[in-house]
Amino acid sequence: MANSKYEYVKSFEVEDEIMFPNLIVVRIGDRHFQRFSEVHEFEKPNDEKALKLMSLCATLVLQEYPDIVFSFGFSDEYSFVFKQTTKFYQRRASKVVSIIVSFFTSVYVTKWKEFFPEKELKYPPSFHARPIVCASLEVLQEYLAWRQQHCHITNQYNTCLWELVKSGKTEKEALEILKGTQKQERNELLFQHFGINYRTLPQMFRQGSCVLRTEVEDIVKYSENGTPIKRMRRDKTTVHSKNIAGRSFWNEHQSLLKELGGFTKDVGKINSDYIRSFLFESKLMASTWIVIRIDGCHFHRFSEVHDFEKPNDEQALNLMNSCAVAVLQEFADVVFSYGVSDEYSFVLKKDSQFCQRKASNIVSIMVSFFTSMYVMNWKAFFPQKELKYCPAFDGRAVCYPSTEILRDYLAWRQVDCHINNQYNTCFWMLVKSGKSKSEAQRTLKGTQAQEKKEMLAWFGIDDYNALPVMFRQGSSVFRDGMAPNENGAAGEKPCYKVIVEHCNIIEQSFWEEHPGILG
Repeated sequence: MANSKYEYVKSFEVEDEIMFPNLIVVRIGDRHFQRFSEVHEFEKPNDEKALKLMSLCATLVLQEYPDIVFSFGFSDEYSFVFKQTTKFYQRRASKVVSIIVSFFTSVYVTKWKEFFPEKELKYPPSFHARPIVCASLEVLQEYLAWRQQHCHITNQYNTCLWELVKSGKTEKEALEILKGTQKQERNELLFQHFGINYRTLPQMFRQGSCVLRTEVEDIVKYSENGTPIKRMRRDKTTVHSKNIAGRSFWNEHQSLLKELGGFTKDVGKINSDYIRSFLFESKLMASTWIVIRIDGCHFHRFSEVHDFEKPNDEQALNLMNSCAVAVLQEFADVVFSYGVSDEYSFVLKKDSQFCQRKASNIVSIMVSFFTSMYVMNWKAFFPQKELKYCPAFDGRAVCYPSTEILRDYLAWRQVDCHINNQYNTCFWMLVKSGKSKSEAQRTLKGTQAQEKKEMLAWFGIDDYNALPVMFRQGSSVFRDGMAPNENGAAGEKPCYKVIVEHCNIIEQSFWEEHPGILG
């Protein structure tokens, strides 16, 4: 990061490391899934294509992140279990959760057409996520048994509900019929009224899906005498089991025993209240400004693979801006955002109660939504470029107690934008002139702002301030108040348009011109 007088704001960042020997589980669920499934006309009670899309997302998550050794999912949720010794992103909860939910979302949007070729994705899907901190392998075992039990109970209930609706009942009538019923009663209802033996329904619906690592034996070549030479290759597989928390299932899979250990006994009665006590629910301090900062993961590589212009790709920056605009349109509590390069900071109002101020929920939902928009909007900004792999973002939440400190945070990001842009402009001018990247770095080492200006003059850039303002000052996104329509009713509230500006947010004048942003 660039040095500036505003860097003190970093002291407000709180470490959220999940300490050893706790096991890390990240649970992802679809935000507003009921509405999403209705809008996209999913089959009820289970849409096999939708479930297979979720399963593919889980498989590719395991492929992308080797520290995840097991996942279990059903309906609109998936749980990802990390190996016991993981140091993934230094075990920081916000980073771990946001990266996984972002990549999952990215795959979901990217692969949608493979499963629903006749259906347009009508709006960006987004997922929420949370870390589950398991103090021991026994807690993990109980957690998995709990989720699979929930899969069974929910599926049995929903199967009854939708069979009743298909038979002519209204949803309200069906809900009333099922009120207070037990497992056996629901089984009898399905069999006696609809001829359905619940146990014969597809395993995926009743038991959920497990994705885990396996080792496959491949023949790589043959010796001179024709003997096959074999090598073990790591792979992923999807399985369905009636008891994923049982010793017999666990013992069948060496990867689980190796990375997590073995269960000593089977689970008896599940105590869901006991398991819920391990759910990581960090609430952000009341009456403080919340900033959600989103950063691209490995965007140096991403920009190279997708041939972004150096030092700045205007279309890539405008794509990021479009995602920020969508965030402000989607989330009323976000009052301002500032972005540069592959990062964006979103400011939530001081009295926000969004997600009850639960950090993991806020971060995961906003990162997921931003990712979804990035993938969906890609073609609008790069019509000639294919998205070669799924992008991902990470996020974190930081609280700032006063407006002055919040403004210093935003000033820090804008100062950083200026210093980094000046450096990068010099760097890429040197590279384009024939120097290697290491030579360019050595040339710039220890140089000050004035020296960089002189260096740019060598390349015909006499006035750094003549460069596009978006590159030098970043992008500010906020709501602009407009008067009601001429024929609007008396007392009608003004409507708002989300706008993107490239301006100096360090100076007082910007905030005086827009007093409503920070209230």
